[in-house]
Amino acid sequence: MRVLFLPEVRQYFSELIETLLDKEYFSFEDTAVEYVEELILDIERTLHLRVSKPAPPYFEKYGRGMLYAVFPKSRLTQWYVFFTQYYAEGEIIYLVRYISNNHMIAKYLFS
Repeated sequence: MRVLFLPEVRQYFSELIETLLDKEYFSFEDTAVEYVEELILDIERTLHLRVSKPAPPYFEKYGRGMLYAVFPKSRLTQWYVFFTQYYAEGEIIYLVRYISNNHMIAKYLFS
């Protein structure tokens, strides 16, 4: 099992650190970096164990036939990871195509 991230998702993680600092969710850069690194590791280590659901049609702009899984990070914030699964040489590959949190996309998931 392997988890890969599209370049756009990697870029999002880099920008997320700045966003967390700018919006004062974290006061120190090392804490924001740690938060993002832990999120990435959680995705890499547990995506295959998470319950996944078909992505709503709104998210087809990021890829067709996607699934999504939820990663709770706090009482108020859940991350939604959108991905496609591939099989290559007997291995399952999870390609993460998009990620966002409930504060940004809940209206598209539950409408």
